[in-house]
Amino acid sequence: MPVPKGKRYGGKPKGYKAPKTIEKEVERERLRQMVVAELEPMAKAQIAHAKGVSYMVLRHPDGTFARATDVNQIDAACAVGASAFQIFTQAPNVQAFSDLLNRALDKPAEQVKVTGDDGGPVEFVFRWRK
Repeated sequence: MPVPKGKRYGGKPKGYKAPKTIEKEVERERLRQMVVAELEPMAKAQIAHAKGVSYMVLRHPDGTFARATDVNQIDAACAVGASAFQIFTQAPNVQAFSDLLNRALDKPAEQVKVTGDDGGPVEFVFRWRK
């Protein structure tokens, strides 16, 4: 049976969005704004992770440990008697580096070679219906 031409009735109007879809879009926009607001520190952290992360842990005389985050903290800890410390190093993360490059310089195109059977030429065959 042929489809009648002209205006069709039934279904959702063009451009209709379900309430759940609208809610998801609002939440996605809120998250996007939060990410953009913190973009620089997150990018710096990702770059540091790609390089490899090093950090120092100070041991205090009472036996507790504290992670040193800057030079002033290390100097202050040494001044009050933090006599033992240990440096931890995490290896550079190749996936983080690749992700940064892909985002900054565009992901390289994957090369696809199209060949026919046994590496031969590709044959296109067109058949006409009568």
